[in-house]
Amino acid sequence: MRLVNYVAKYFTKRTLIQHSQQRCSSSSYSKFIQIQIQIQNAPTANTSRVPQTLRNPHFYSSFFHKSYYSSSSSSSSGNRKMGFLSWYLSTLEKRPILTKSISCSLIYAAADITSQMMTMPPSSGSLDLIRASRMAGYGLVVLGPAQHIWFNFMARCFPKRDVISTLKKLVTGQLVFGPFVTSVFFSFNAALQGENASEIAARLKRDVLPTLLNGLMFWPLCDFFTYKIIPVHLQPLMNSSFSYIWTIYLTYMASLQKAVAD
Repeated sequence: MRLVNYVAKYFTKRTLIQHSQQRCSSSSYSKFIQIQIQIQNAPTANTSRVPQTLRNPHFYSSFFHKSYYSSSSSSSSGNRKMGFLSWYLSTLEKRPILTKSISCSLIYAAADITSQMMTMPPSSGSLDLIRASRMAGYGLVVLGPAQHIWFNFMARCFPKRDVISTLKKLVTGQLVFGPFVTSVFFSFNAALQGENASEIAARLKRDVLPTLLNGLMFWPLCDFFTYKIIPVHLQPLMNSSFSYIWTIYLTYMASLQKAVAD
């Protein structure tokens, strides 16, 4: 029994060091402690009551070897999942405007492609990549930088996150930011399609107000969630994510025929 106790103490010390260095899982360590208690509480006169497996020194090394690699495997899997998020947040901190603009551009391009696939006639099997490029350009050049400026401006004007401050941001956005970006969206898209000034003005007169009114059924709830919960540096990304659904509708509106000028 003295030999068993000696071996147990030796491997206890050794495996505790390995546990701290190799970050063994807490469940494995708890099981190991239970094993040691079982050995120490065994009667000294009757070693047969201690299982033969527990008296085998190789058991401890193999036990912690398996525990370590199991913990390492789950840890590496979690690191892979967090890898992209960590990279994105780091890039967002280093180059905020560029990162937000590219994110917005990709979301708008994806939304336009989705819109095309939903409305594509069965006889047509090709996507309008030029149209998708226009949407991507709008997100990259216009909306991405505009979101960065707007959400930081709102955070400075209304720094709190209580309900009253959130509602102030929401109302201001619906009265100022929404009409601005919607008008620029239709103007930008129409200009790239070759429409002249009078045709763009007619399109704005026809499409902007109905679009804003329809937006009242979608954006207030999205904006409240964004302003109330999401950190300022991630608000443009959340806004663009909501825009994925909204842009499917916008790109449909933007693809309508030219408005007739008065």
